[in-house]
Amino acid sequence: MAGLRDLLMRFRPVSTPGPGATGVPADRTAELAAELTPTLALLDRTAGQAAAVREAAVHEAERIRTEAAHRAERLVAGAVDRSDRVRTEAAARLGERGRRDAAAIRAAGQREAAALGYRAAARLPAVADRVTSQVRGQLGLPGLSPRSPGSGKGDG
Repeated sequence: MAGLRDLLMRFRPVSTPGPGATGVPADRTAELAAELTPTLALLDRTAGQAAAVREAAVHEAERIRTEAAHRAERLVAGAVDRSDRVRTEAAARLGERGRRDAAAIRAAGQREAAALGYRAAARLPAVADRVTSQVRGQLGLPGLSPRSPGSGKGDG
């Protein structure tokens, strides 16, 4: 880089003031080029390094995106498999619970049917005697003697 002396040399007159100049005029363009060339060369190298860093960052970002997409696909596939397994297990549990509930309802229904059958069987002789007695009464026939509570068969 140019020092202070070089900077001040830019403002130095090329020749002595007055009508006839005997000196060679300074080449300002060459002086500026000579002064700026090393600095611009450093900037060119830095710009190249920055481009390389950007290129590497683009490649790394693409690699990370690809890896994340693959990981997401694996996670989704695992979740689908897990959800199928959980759904199957839940269906099996609900099916088993439904079978147990149906068996319990069926058993309760059978118990109620048996109890109803026993009650009907116990009441049937008395109802039959009453109906027979009413029919005989309407027909003008003499009534039958009532059955005793433990007898299996009656008269007639």
